[in-house]
Amino acid sequence: MIFVIAARELRSLFLSPLAWTLLAVVQGLLAWIFLLLIDDFRNLQGRLIGLENAPGVTDLIAAPLFRVAAWCLLILTPLLTMRLFSEERRTRTFDLLLSAPIETSAIVLGKYLGILVFLLGTTILVALMPLSLAAGTSLDFGKLLAGLLGLDLLVASFAAVGLYMSTLTAQPAVAAVSTLGLLLFLCFTDFASIGRETADNLLGYLSPLRHYDALLSGLFDSADAAYYLLFSAAFLGLTIRRLDDGRLRD
Repeated sequence: MIFVIAARELRSLFLSPLAWTLLAVVQGLLAWIFLLLIDDFRNLQGRLIGLENAPGVTDLIAAPLFRVAAWCLLILTPLLTMRLFSEERRTRTFDLLLSAPIETSAIVLGKYLGILVFLLGTTILVALMPLSLAAGTSLDFGKLLAGLLGLDLLVASFAAVGLYMSTLTAQPAVAAVSTLGLLLFLCFTDFASIGRETADNLLGYLSPLRHYDALLSGLFDSADAAYYLLFSAAFLGLTIRRLDDGRLRD
C-alpha cells in the first residue's frame, strides 16, 4: 500500500504544471551558476598550476554548485510538499483518507516516498552537471559522491519537515511559508552559534547545513548520516502522531 500511495503522489507531481515549472526554474538557475563556475575556474587555472595541493575541479565547481543547490532545494521543497495533506483538508477528502482501512504509517510513508523520489531525481540532475566534466578533466569521485549523498540526506530532511507542516493547516500557502520559516530557523542556528557558549553550539548542532558542510568537503561521518536519519524519522513520527490524533477525534 505504501508504494501505491507513493506512485499516486508521484503521478500527481508529474502531472502538475507547478512542479515542472519549479523544476525548470531551479535547473535553469543551477545550470547558469554551473557555467559561471566553469568560467571562474578557467580564469584561475593559470594561478593554480604552481600551487601545491591546489584545489581541483571538484572543489571549485562541484562543491559550490552543490552548496547553491542546497539553498535552492530549501526553497523548492516547501512549494512541493505544501499540498501533501493541506490539499486533502482543503478539498475535504482528508476525513475520507483517515477513514480508509489503511495504517497511518503507510499513508505517511507513501506520501513521503512519492515526494522524495521526485526530489532525489532533482539532485541527480544537479550531479550530472559536474559529471559531464569527467570526459575532459579529472574529478574526485569520492568528494562528488559524498556531496551528492549529503544533498540527498538534506533534501530528505527538508521533505519530512514539509510533510509534517502540511498536516497543520488546510491552506497550502500557509504550509509552504511555515515550512520555509522553520527550515530557515534551523539552518541559521548554526550561524548564530559561531563563537558562542556550549549551549548555543548545541543549538547550532541542530542545523542541517552544519552536517552538510562536512559531507560536502568529502568527510563522511556516521554521526552526520545518523543526524539526518533521526531528523527525518522525528518529523515523520510527528506526522503519524498528528494523523492518529485526527483519527481518534473522529
